[in-house]
Amino acid sequence: MIWSGIMPDFAKESLDLHRHLRGKIAIMGKLPITTTDDLSLAYTPGVAAPCEAIAADPKAAYELTIKGNTIAVVSDGSAVLGLGNIGALAAIPVMEGKALLFKQYADLDAWPLCLDTQDVDEIVETVRRIAPVFGGINLEDIAAPRCFEIEARLQDLGIPVFHDDQHGTAIVLLAGMLNAAKITGRKPTDLKVVINGAGAAGTAIASLLRCVDFDPAVCTPVADVVVCDSKGVIHRDREGLSVEKQALLQYTNRDNRSGSLRDVLVDADVFVGVSKGNLLTADDIRLMAPDPIVLAMANPTPEIMPDDARAGGAAIVGTGRSDFPNQVNNVLAFPGIFRGALDAGAAQITPAMKIAAAYALADAVPNPRPDKILPSPLDKTVPPLVAKAVAKAAQA
Repeated sequence: MIWSGIMPDFAKESLDLHRHLRGKIAIMGKLPITTTDDLSLAYTPGVAAPCEAIAADPKAAYELTIKGNTIAVVSDGSAVLGLGNIGALAAIPVMEGKALLFKQYADLDAWPLCLDTQDVDEIVETVRRIAPVFGGINLEDIAAPRCFEIEARLQDLGIPVFHDDQHGTAIVLLAGMLNAAKITGRKPTDLKVVINGAGAAGTAIASLLRCVDFDPAVCTPVADVVVCDSKGVIHRDREGLSVEKQALLQYTNRDNRSGSLRDVLVDADVFVGVSKGNLLTADDIRLMAPDPIVLAMANPTPEIMPDDARAGGAAIVGTGRSDFPNQVNNVLAFPGIFRGALDAGAAQITPAMKIAAAYALADAVPNPRPDKILPSPLDKTVPPLVAKAVAKAAQA
């Protein structure tokens, strides 16, 4: 069945493409085997020498094997795009695509590992077992709240572990918002932000915008963030909140506002949507402060279409789609972040590295305008800029 959320031409063409290619990535050898000497060097008996060298010094694996340039793209298929919990097998095309982007944008070799389990302990144990081969772990499309625990428990692996749906989205969003604030004459510290969606992306965006666990020397918190979910505003008097949503209230909704999404849009400077399509109208945007910033990132249908947002007075509109200006696309972040982390030999991707990535992205647009607050996702000059900033932060 073709997913009805995709424009029919893209759906059919994508099916035809995947059927023709039978996968978007492949393994290619770096060494042709044409003589017995080639075989002796690449395999036995010569290969014993690098094995012994690594046994004597584990760090030698970074020089003598694929480890130093290889990423595992790990998913359990529980939160794939807008498709939901479609399982490991159906998640393979997305993880293949992620691996392809790693190669195209950062020359990192990546491989999809779709795990046939959605048990936290089993996922953590599996990643620990396969970690020796890889220089980094990109967690992908794992539903909240499991994604939070999985990422936290893997931070002691000695290699970077990064849940892109959380932090990649937050980093790109922050970069775009910094430039949007500049265009509209606002200071980040004055911004009142409403986020609709309290899953992985919404939680990470809220914590980044409020500088939770980030060094205040490099992170500037916005004035306030109010987070909404499908039941309305997350506030301290609401019953039945999960542990994760209770934790959000430690740094959001300072005035303990309640009600619906529309209630808290009144006088807000920024709307951030990481939820579902067609939630807002032009009249809702009119409730916001003058010249509001609307970043509606639900895919394939934004929370409000750009024309409707502008009709309601939005000064700047961004979405997650490539057919509209200001696409908030994680490919602007994750290739450069991992490239910089591996180049610096970082054991983790720290908060300082995330902030450095966001500012590098913002600075990659030297003269931002309403229709260009972020670089084009096709601009391959951007990942090296991000990588350089991330590596510098790691080394600092």
